[in-house]
Amino acid sequence: MKLAMIQMLVEPGAVKKNLDHAGDLIKQAAAQGADCALLPEMLDTGWCHGSCHKHAGPIPGGDSCAALSEAAREHGILVCAGISERDGQNIYNSAVLIGRAGRLLVHHRKLNELDIGHHLYAQGDRLGVTRIPEGNIGVMICADATAREGVLAKSLGYMGADIILSPSAWAVRPDHDNIREPYGRTWTEAYGQVCRDFRLWIAGVSNVGPVTEGAWAGWNCIGSSIAVGPDGEQVVQSPYGADAEAVLYVQIQPEPRPARGNAWHGFWQGKT
Repeated sequence: MKLAMIQMLVEPGAVKKNLDHAGDLIKQAAAQGADCALLPEMLDTGWCHGSCHKHAGPIPGGDSCAALSEAAREHGILVCAGISERDGQNIYNSAVLIGRAGRLLVHHRKLNELDIGHHLYAQGDRLGVTRIPEGNIGVMICADATAREGVLAKSLGYMGADIILSPSAWAVRPDHDNIREPYGRTWTEAYGQVCRDFRLWIAGVSNVGPVTEGAWAGWNCIGSSIAVGPDGEQVVQSPYGADAEAVLYVQIQPEPRPARGNAWHGFWQGKT
């Protein structure tokens, strides 16, 4: 599977502009032969932005989900992205995986939201893996990867995932010095252990651009999107910076099923 890692600018509250931009980048990825496009967390409203109360819609059926479904169908590409969701009185930080025909394959609601997002987003309640010709694909969102002892990513491994896709929003303080403190160790460590234990792939894609509301107002989302292979080693990392929009491509080859089974057995042996 050729994966397009779409590290796009997300402008907080500019829903139509963000969705149109995502559609253009999905079209670009399909033209480059990508099988799947992975986009950031909350790409419609921006992470921790109050416009979700106005713009969040149902999944499927809402404007954001419909726009991504149409892009997937029109360009014949898998699309995984984070969007806002409304279900009754609740707003969720959600992600979708949409098939080439525009049909919803996986619907995830973020489980390990940071404390600063709790005033906006309800508690997630699901994990999912879909089985398609390219492999078994699971979906999580950003800090789901850092849940205690990696329990959420490991659960996707036990559910049979060959590939875990993770829409994300990775932010730093305005004075962060990436030369002195290169960004990304949190994610390479969290992803790496699960990849090694289950012989799977994890790709996380962050947006770039400002955080304008909430406890982190004034911070910047800075990309640095990564893919980690079954040996736990980073395969690719996107550029760092609040304006470092980029599309990177990585060829993902799921490991044969027998090797995966042996890895699971070894994992349990190491814990007992």
